[in-house]
Amino acid sequence: MLIRPVRDTEDDAEAVRRVLSAAFEHPEEEWTPERVARSHEKTRHVARSDPGGCRLAEDASGRPVGAALSVIREGTWGLSLLVVRPETASRGLGTALLSQAVAYGRGCLRGLICCSRHPAAARAYRRAGFDLHPTMRMRGTVDPARLAAPDGPVVAGSAAHRDLMDSVDRRLRGGAHGVDHAFLLRHHRLLVADDLAGSGYCYLTAEGKVELLAASSRRLAVRLLTAALLSVPEGTEAVVHDLTAEQQWAVDVGLAAGLELTTAGYVCLRGMRPPAPYIPSGAFL
Repeated sequence: MLIRPVRDTEDDAEAVRRVLSAAFEHPEEEWTPERVARSHEKTRHVARSDPGGCRLAEDASGRPVGAALSVIREGTWGLSLLVVRPETASRGLGTALLSQAVAYGRGCLRGLICCSRHPAAARAYRRAGFDLHPTMRMRGTVDPARLAAPDGPVVAGSAAHRDLMDSVDRRLRGGAHGVDHAFLLRHHRLLVADDLAGSGYCYLTAEGKVELLAASSRRLAVRLLTAALLSVPEGTEAVVHDLTAEQQWAVDVGLAAGLELTTAGYVCLRGMRPPAPYIPSGAFL
């Protein structure tokens, strides 16, 4: 077994995608050209910004069997991806990849992982020294009639709001997302609230998923999430993941909108409490 750095190439990005697809049992027919291109771009973005935090495992024949992508943003380390092919899951490969990714962030004061519901993943992260915070998920069709209008202005965001977003990030998670905003802006719609009460932002995917939300107060967070849910196209399912117990404000908005609430997964933290009000991005934390 060879574990090597992930290179900023299409070949390595495709190798990571194939492992991810096998790990989560995604049929190849579900991978549209657009989805493949976005997956490649995301992997290359992380490999380019954090080459020391990205590892690809290959078997003796050169077939990719595991991958780990991790990032450091201003002293905050995050695990963007950890996947292994199912047939190698019990051979310690995931532990080896995680160990190398965690070692990349050994100088960071804070660490953050969005963990799936898989018990092996939770066990591995706990053994690595992370506190596990159970999370909730919401999904469903938004009923606009059940939601009160936002209590203030929410505007379409752009790269001009980068400093505002980085400032909110530092306040909540100890480190700005920085270069990740460039990727997020290319692929998601950005909503921004900024007034005398504070600042905040929310990324929303074209598929209706809240990708990332951060605000300086619960009032602004409620405003942003309400505006995001109200903007989901009719007939599109809204999705909100990775809500810790500290995000009751988001639960209230989602339930009012008619979304279904379930429990699934963990937000795993080291050296920090759950950021709030905050909805993390699975890939960019």
